Amino acid sequence: MGCMRYLSEAHLRGFERYKYSSIDTSFLSVYVMHPFWNYCVKFVPKWLAPNVLTFVGFLMTVVNFILIAYYDWGFEAANSETGNTVPAWVWTVAAINILIYYNLDGMDGKQARRTGTSGPLGELFDHGLDSYSAALIPIYLFSLFGTHDLPPIRMFFVIWNVFLNFYLTHVEKYNTGVMFLPWGYDFTMWGVSGMLFVATVFGPEMYRFSIYGFTMANMFEFVLIGSGMVSSHPIIARNIYLSYKNKTGKMRPMWEMLRPFFAFVWLFVITVVWSFFSRNDVINKEPRILWILYGTIFSNIACRLIVAQMSDTRCDAFNVLMWPLAATVGVCCFPYYQQVFDSDLTSDTERWILYGLTIFSTLAHWHYGYGVVSEMCDHFHIRCFKITKQTVAAEEELQDVVEDAKPTENVEEV
Repeated sequence: MGCMRYLSEAHLRGFERYKYSSIDTSFLSVYVMHPFWNYCVKFVPKWLAPNVLTFVGFLMTVVNFILIAYYDWGFEAANSETGNTVPAWVWTVAAINILIYYNLDGMDGKQARRTGTSGPLGELFDHGLDSYSAALIPIYLFSLFGTHDLPPIRMFFVIWNVFLNFYLTHVEKYNTGVMFLPWGYDFTMWGVSGMLFVATVFGPEMYRFSIYGFTMANMFEFVLIGSGMVSSHPIIARNIYLSYKNKTGKMRPMWEMLRPFFAFVWLFVITVVWSFFSRNDVINKEPRILWILYGTIFSNIACRLIVAQMSDTRCDAFNVLMWPLAATVGVCCFPYYQQVFDSDLTSDTERWILYGLTIFSTLAHWHYGYGVVSEMCDHFHIRCFKITKQTVAAEEELQDVVEDAKPTENVEEV
């Protein structure tokens, strides 16, 4: 990585002390999925590194994005009066890929324990890629509804609701030290896959159904946003409160407890400004690229929070990728552009600016991910996608460090 390093000595020392702790109370997960994954992982070769399962699962979400984008770049396929123009087989492939992603995501940790390669790298790799998938997966469903029933500005708030649900779980862990696995994740994965399968069997036209003006898109928004408000947000707030009350969490001061929200809120404000006040209405002309840009920067913010929580270091209050984003939004939303520059910002110019910023942010995020993984592999003398004797030895050494450390709380490890 040359002279650029993303992890400090404090990060690396924190990773050495780290031990994954989680609590899973979902009946679907505990009584159905975990036994199923325990059975399936027996058929996975022991020489296969757990991170390979993680990465293959993530690639399934990327394949879905590319496949659906090819047939419906502007989310207008469902607007056709003759029916959704996306081929039926596309929905089947997308549904199967979602299930592959979901099950590999559940099996990778079990493969790690089975092969004696559990460690902080695997969790960081898993959750980091999940933060990217959180941006990709809801985009599939937009093609079921189309821009008539679900205009891009409403897509914007749907995506941010997904971001919020994902981010709050890691804010919770940042303050409590425990990953309380949300109930909604398992049901969401099955729900998304089910919606895609239904589109194959009955046709995606059924998602254009409405009763007294209340559309299926409205139902989708209501269920998605409402489920988070009922089954996730209050429980997370309660868990953080109890960790302070019982003195079982990190016991950070108030502003330090809230620090993870600073970068998140900044990103939300900047993206709201561009989405509402673009001089050329970019949200309606290039929504797909806009979602990828927002999702990439969100993933970078989430990954940096995950690094901070796992290494028990202070998280960032602002993300470096928001500087070029803020500058771009300033240019594209400047109200006196024509008066100052004697010509207005053209639609094509704003599009090219959006494309350029998306490419830059994506490469910067990939560089960050590659750098962090490489630095952790170098520090622990392991390989990301290969199980070696050094890998197992490093894991045993790490476990010895953990054994000597005093546990902060009694939790169930899943």
